[in-house]
Amino acid sequence: QVQLVESGGGLVQAGGSLRISCAASGSIFTINRMGWYRQAPGKQRELVATITKGGTTDYADSVKGRFTISRDIPMDTVYLQMNSLKPEDTAVYFCNALTWGSRLTWGQGTQVTVSS
Repeated sequence: QVQLVESGGGLVQAGGSLRISCAASGSIFTINRMGWYRQAPGKQRELVATITKGGTTDYADSVKGRFTISRDIPMDTVYLQMNSLKPEDTAVYFCNALTWGSRLTWGQGTQVTVSS
């Protein structure tokens, strides 16, 4: 099994930057893909970005050009560098890992608040 712990959230002004991290432990060799999702109050959880073990990335249109997902090798930590933050980026950001057998594991989330 894999366990995930997010860190690095906080309060930042609009236009600012923040980097959040997700540390994986346990059977990290089983991880095929990791990703970041976010959930704002009253809204559904949505995809932000994903990265595969091979380094292929995918982004939501709303964050393309502003956010960058990256990972360590082996894939035990994933980062989300967020630049040019907007108030609408305010949400709880969750990390997830897709492992062998299409098992999905989630972290507990980290709050990101962007003030206008």
